[in-house]
Amino acid sequence: MNVVLAKMTLFTELLTALFCKFVLIKSLVMTFKTATVILSLFLIFVSCKSEPKKEEGPSQMEEVMAIHDEVMPKMGNISSLIADLKPKVDSTEAGKEYLKAMQDLQGAHRSMMDWMKGFGERFDHEEIMNGKELNAEKQAWLLEEEVKVKELREQINTSIANAERVLAVN
Repeated sequence: MNVVLAKMTLFTELLTALFCKFVLIKSLVMTFKTATVILSLFLIFVSCKSEPKKEEGPSQMEEVMAIHDEVMPKMGNISSLIADLKPKVDSTEAGKEYLKAMQDLQGAHRSMMDWMKGFGERFDHEEIMNGKELNAEKQAWLLEEEVKVKELREQINTSIANAERVLAVN
């Protein structure tokens, strides 16, 4: 009977050990599942955090600067055309046409220089080149500058086209 009792005790201890290991494994699995759920929720929360989104396409400042960059290289062409027109100016009708074309080019050149000076006084380097956020007053100024630079582009292109036409005709 002692042998049977010893075997039953051994069997009970074995079952208890297995049960404890099972409970331990189960609790570890539950802890792992819980940790996974918590980690997943954290990652979802962090990834859904609302950040200011970068605008699609160029900013208004970039558009203004693109127009500037488009017309700035034409300043050399304006200077060349003025040099071509200057010796042809006289009191004849053709000479008066050359004078008008030359004055239009000079006006366009002066407008470009004035616009750049005024623009540079209103905005700093960080705002122009690095997209630094503008306050409300400067945003209103930028709207004004966009209108001005578009008018400037038209003035430059028109004066160049007219001067080239006058030089080709006469």
